[in-house]
Amino acid sequence: MFGIEDPMIWLAYLSAAGCLVFALWFGLTRWNRECDDDDSNNSENGAA
Repeated sequence: MFGIEDPMIWLAYLSAAGCLVFALWFGLTRWNRECDDDDSNNSENGAA
């Protein structure tokens, strides 16, 4: 299919596409979420 006979090449393409889909999902679900961890770390360190 598409001139690519080696299954490992297909695995590499599929894993790259899977990483892309995961990155899109992760970014969209956490788009404007406030980060509570950064605020608590800054107050403990004395930073404003």
